[in-house]
Amino acid sequence: MFKLLVKRVIASLMIVNVMGLGLVPAAQAGVIGTQTWLQMEQREARLARVNSVVLEQEVQQELLARGVDADEVQARIAALTDEELLTLESELDKLPAGGDALAVIGAVFLVLIILELVGVINVFKGV
Repeated sequence: MFKLLVKRVIASLMIVNVMGLGLVPAAQAGVIGTQTWLQMEQREARLARVNSVVLEQEVQQELLARGVDADEVQARIAALTDEELLTLESELDKLPAGGDALAVIGAVFLVLIILELVGVINVFKGV
């Protein structure tokens, strides 16, 4: 009797299970417009630019000096709305330049040395 009850329960569960195999949820996809895609691309570009500034060594040191965790900054930047992100990016454009001035001077000096060695110019003839 117990075996018969177990067989019926198992058979009932298998019937329900087999019937459920045909019920596959339908996937839904939609077409996004060009404007939406461009806005998403612009947002990603702005996020990349702001994150590149935040990841600079000097900025990281300043954040740590003020007691701010870099991961928290990244999370807050990712949570910004498009308008806030645009405002932040425009403020970055207003910041004073000059972080790479030493690199530019070094590159110019290197080019002058190469041109001097090749004989194109004679910059160091007075030395």
